Amino acid sequence: LFLYHHLQQKVRNAESLAQKYKQQQEALSAQLQVVYEHRSRLERSLQKERGEHKKTKEDFLVYKLEAQEALNKEKQDSMNRYGALSSQHKILKNQHDDVKKQLLDLQLQHNSLKLEHRKSLESHSQKYAQLQQERDSEVTNLQDTVLKLREESKLLRKAHQEVHSQLLSAQAQMEEFRQLKEALQKMPGFR
Repeated sequence: LFLYHHLQQKVRNAESLAQKYKQQQEALSAQLQVVYEHRSRLERSLQKERGEHKKTKEDFLVYKLEAQEALNKEKQDSMNRYGALSSQHKILKNQHDDVKKQLLDLQLQHNSLKLEHRKSLESHSQKYAQLQQERDSEVTNLQDTVLKLREESKLLRKAHQEVHSQLLSAQAQMEEFRQLKEALQKMPGFR
């Protein structure tokens, strides 16, 4: 009886221990299921982030090409305008030189043609003032064009900086996901 009672006690202890281990196993299974679900969500989120990152990169490349083309076109237009203004400036300079030569010729005839010289000098002064005013106006327009181009360049640089910041943020999020994945893989029950 004593031996039978002792064996029954051992059986009850073994059953209790088995029940305890079974509960622990169920708890661990539930935790492992939660970890698997979390990992699955993280992988889907990572795929989504990669897709968005790829799309952002492609959009940035398209934007960069369009901005470069627009900038090149604006630069070409500016160079054409500058070439036209430069040619016109040379023409005006040649005209100015011609007027100076005429003025020297008139000064040689000053004694005999004083009245005519005075009229010609007044005409020259008016024409010179008009040419100077036109040249100053053209120079001012060219300076305005240069200022506008600089402002557009600043805006393009700002847009490029914003896109670059977004790319850095996306890379930082990818690095966080990679670290989390490594941490999950290092967990003993994960594999």
